Amino acid sequence: MNKHITFAVAAVASIGVATAAQARDQIRIVGSSTVFPFSTAVAEQFGKSTRFKTPVVESTGSGGGLKLFCSGVGVQHPDVTNASRRIKKSEVDRCAKNGVKAITEVKIGYDGIVLANSRKAKATDITLKQLFLALAKSVPADDKGETLKDNPYKMWSDIDPSLPRRKIEVLGPPPTSGTRDAFVELAMEGGCKKFPAIEAMKKKDKKRYKAICHGIREDGAFIEAGENDVLIIQKLVANPNAYGIFGFSFLDSNADRIQGTVVNGVAPEFETISSGKYPVSRSMFFYVKQAHVGVIPGIEEYVGEFTAERAWGPDGYLVDKGLIPLSDADRKNTRQAAMSGAQLSM
Repeated sequence: MNKHITFAVAAVASIGVATAAQARDQIRIVGSSTVFPFSTAVAEQFGKSTRFKTPVVESTGSGGGLKLFCSGVGVQHPDVTNASRRIKKSEVDRCAKNGVKAITEVKIGYDGIVLANSRKAKATDITLKQLFLALAKSVPADDKGETLKDNPYKMWSDIDPSLPRRKIEVLGPPPTSGTRDAFVELAMEGGCKKFPAIEAMKKKDKKRYKAICHGIREDGAFIEAGENDVLIIQKLVANPNAYGIFGFSFLDSNADRIQGTVVNGVAPEFETISSGKYPVSRSMFFYVKQAHVGVIPGIEEYVGEFTAERAWGPDGYLVDKGLIPLSDADRKNTRQAAMSGAQLSM
């Protein structure tokens, strides 16, 4: 990566942080709470097996992490950000406006978003349409969705008698979370477009379509529980009537206490997510600020550890933590691009 080290040294001269770089000898990583366990595992292994210090990893949410990452170049800004969704064009533009122009995107694998509850409660089987009706701010007043009304459903069984006769109470992530973004896009919109009139609206009035399909109710049935997925799990254990929304890895690592909900007849499992059968699955990423490579020690080596087969391969230590790996060909191509510092293009 000599060309990138040269670029980074040149960047140091232009931003005037050459001497300031000595004040920070640890990689700083921010971003997604879902990617956090994987990034932390790599950081710990990296710290143990190399001459570099263990990177500092913060769980700020995907949106929050990208905001910090895009805020500028220099040691006061993060080097890497994790994301449980792909970076948006608007975020790339914000980065560029603040001088963050050379970004490398690394897709690390897949994750499923689960609706889970305590093992003390009965397991649930739900459709995306029912899930939308449970959590949407406005719901169809007729079968086709030609008219709307404020969400009237208080109990799951109000939506369908086959669902639990329990109060709708769902703990979920805030708007800054990539998990929230993916959930509304995959689960909420997936159920919303089952109504023909709303589906037809997508071409005629995309803004209104998105407002209906992505709008989550604000009457207390959906509770924003922050970026701490561990805390959500603790609350589910304490309250068997509640459900929580988070990444599959947290379900996988707490399977003795919580259980995943079957969605559209498919259980959230390693095989169903990797095959694409589970309807609420997504890709995960991290982004590298190339201007910091060669300035902050160890960034290239950290990327190398994350994309090594011993980490993200089918038998790697990240799979033990719930990562659904990329295919052999995708891992090879992604590693090559990551190690060469390939720049992101939208």
